[in-house]
Amino acid sequence: MKLMKAERHQVKLRLGLSGPSGFGKTMSALLLAYGITDDWNKIAVIDTENNSASLYSHLGAYNVLTLNDPYSPERYVEAIQACEKANIEVIIIDSITHEWQGAGGCLSIHEKLGGRFQDWSKVSPRHQKFIDKILNSTAHVITTVRRKIDYSLDVGSNGRTKVNKHGTKEITREGFEYELTVNFELINDKHLVSVSKDRTGLFMDKPEFIINSATGKKLREWCNTGKSLDEIKEEIYSCESEADLKTIYDNYKNHHSEIIPILSERKADILNENKNPNSENHVINPNQIVK
Repeated sequence: MKLMKAERHQVKLRLGLSGPSGFGKTMSALLLAYGITDDWNKIAVIDTENNSASLYSHLGAYNVLTLNDPYSPERYVEAIQACEKANIEVIIIDSITHEWQGAGGCLSIHEKLGGRFQDWSKVSPRHQKFIDKILNSTAHVITTVRRKIDYSLDVGSNGRTKVNKHGTKEITREGFEYELTVNFELINDKHLVSVSKDRTGLFMDKPEFIINSATGKKLREWCNTGKSLDEIKEEIYSCESEADLKTIYDNYKNHHSEIIPILSERKADILNENKNPNSENHVINPNQIVK
């Protein structure tokens, strides 16, 4: 174990947009994405909303991957992987609601297994792999989620049961927003948003506003502040023990997809050096660092 000073390092954004149908989730996501990358060609929409993403093609030449049912977690993972292989910089998943409640989604899978509590032991790991893919993607990821009015049946002081409204609730597994960098909630059909989760500090305690490309630019500037991937790679190559490599692995979880192969390579070098203590220490040429 080794104590280290806390420090910021460059990360990939995980953004959420939620709201009822017609409140502007897709448009807002596209404007956010453009602000992040400044290049429509580097944006891809995984569209589960009946080709709604193509309605905004006048904005720019972004890419669309249409995903029809069954909306299993595995098919979402495959769609994200296809975008990554195409070197997409910002992936918009519009929406993740279908992975949970759509045809062939998690609730449907659970019902087909019998709908018993113990059946979640087979469904939850599949859902978690989908969440993990979002969190570990090599691209920035923007997810949209539908919202519905949340009700409860309560017994009043007179003993009668009444229906109470509790605002709106995201239609996905509870707790997803806690995984996000920022979670925007569209509050009306004028496209105004409030922020329910903000790790950046850019939007909390601010008045409602309308998302535009400048919002994405602010987020890009925030996530690019800190230690770069190349600097992390240099740290890896300077490690002299497996414990040092483990520390880097734990400290840079947002970069796992990029650094795990390099960590494995350096671990093999360290093991080889320990087997041959008389050999010269492994020296990395800076030109060999993968960009």
